Amino acid sequence: MFRSLENQKEKNEQRAKQLFNFKNLIRQLHEVVQTFPDRRKGSNISKSLKDAALGAFSIFFTQSPSFLSYQKSIQELRGENNATNLFGVEEILSENHIRNLLDVVSPHYLNPMFDYIFDGLNENGYLQMFRSYNNNLLMPFDGTEYHSSHAIKCDYCRKVEHKEGVLTYSHSALTPVLVKPGLNKVISLPPEHISPQDGHDKQDCENAAFKRWIKSHKEKYKGLGVTCTGDDLYSKNPVCDMLLRDGFDFIFVCKETSHKTLYEYLDFLKEDIQEVTIRRWQGKKWMVETYRFYNGVPLRDGKDALEVKWCELVIKTEGSDKVKYRNTWVTNFEITEKNVKYIVVDARAHWKIENENNNTLKTKGYHLEHNFGHGKKNLSNLLMTFNLLAFLFHTVLDLFDENYNLLRSKLPTRKTFFHSIRTLTTFLCFDDWEYMTEWMIQGLKKKHKPPSWDTS
Repeated sequence: MFRSLENQKEKNEQRAKQLFNFKNLIRQLHEVVQTFPDRRKGSNISKSLKDAALGAFSIFFTQSPSFLSYQKSIQELRGENNATNLFGVEEILSENHIRNLLDVVSPHYLNPMFDYIFDGLNENGYLQMFRSYNNNLLMPFDGTEYHSSHAIKCDYCRKVEHKEGVLTYSHSALTPVLVKPGLNKVISLPPEHISPQDGHDKQDCENAAFKRWIKSHKEKYKGLGVTCTGDDLYSKNPVCDMLLRDGFDFIFVCKETSHKTLYEYLDFLKEDIQEVTIRRWQGKKWMVETYRFYNGVPLRDGKDALEVKWCELVIKTEGSDKVKYRNTWVTNFEITEKNVKYIVVDARAHWKIENENNNTLKTKGYHLEHNFGHGKKNLSNLLMTFNLLAFLFHTVLDLFDENYNLLRSKLPTRKTFFHSIRTLTTFLCFDDWEYMTEWMIQGLKKKHKPPSWDTS
């Protein structure tokens, strides 16, 4: 039996390495971009939409805004280039051509690429590493802004008018991921852009975008034991009720300021609230964690109010009354003395969507807030989605590409890694991704002698 399990594990590993090697990922991306709608008519269609899409992706994967211009120079000098050899670009297009061709493409056309990676991870057992309390998959949701300007705008910008009459145009998106407490990787899922919706007069909001995401993707995720996490914005009766109907669990922050009825009930029931205290050694001192919980309070006023379970965590240094941390949540999980700690650990893992996803995209080399091109319709949203997809490519390559994993372990930061890629692809031309990473590894292994200076 154990031998059979080992054999199956080996088969899954080999299959995953085949699915998620760079060549196969790019081949799959080729198939996805071929579905992009081409709105051009007449004879002016000499430039390929596919080349525009692959060229755009190459910029985000290498995190080099000048990648394509460098490849044009290499092509002139050597008769070949890295855009073609690595990404399959047949003709390197100008930035204007790329922007104009891609402006009409909705970012949702990239969803199948996210699905391909998720399905491959699931089918080969790799989602198991992300399972947490109650064997669930934690799926945090949070909105992040990636464009804000008083002048640059498009049809899909959100518009805010300030008191002084100044208008701000912005783009934001929900960027759901899979996380696990203690695991430093996240799996990016298809984003949902917070943009004005056709046929709606009201400005779009994070809550509405969340409902759209669940409606669009529930068939894929609802049978997998998914627990959605989020801040106080999500702990609303319609949202929680929708999730339960669609087969999802939830753990959401629940603030007293926005849930008056719930906390009035808790105040009335305060003698019945259960409490668990845990001492934990942290560095040079003991911390005291106090968990309080109650099963069965209404989320809002009214007969149709959803009944939820509530819990609280307060952390203090032993011997001190100063609160180091305090937060409260609601969930549909029955809470007990044995599981309250694990439910709270899952709830607190929500911060990973900010620290290990959104913050990484903004500050660790992906330049999420950089204006790569705004366009008049979909361009800004589409380019942001390409950036997110590039981040996902890097994540799965780190998991399954041995050369990539070795390089990331030797190059201390993402910025250093991207700097190396930019430098090499600017001056050298490689046959393929595997050859380039092998070349980099050999370079790291070589002993470089310092120059001997002749001072005579």
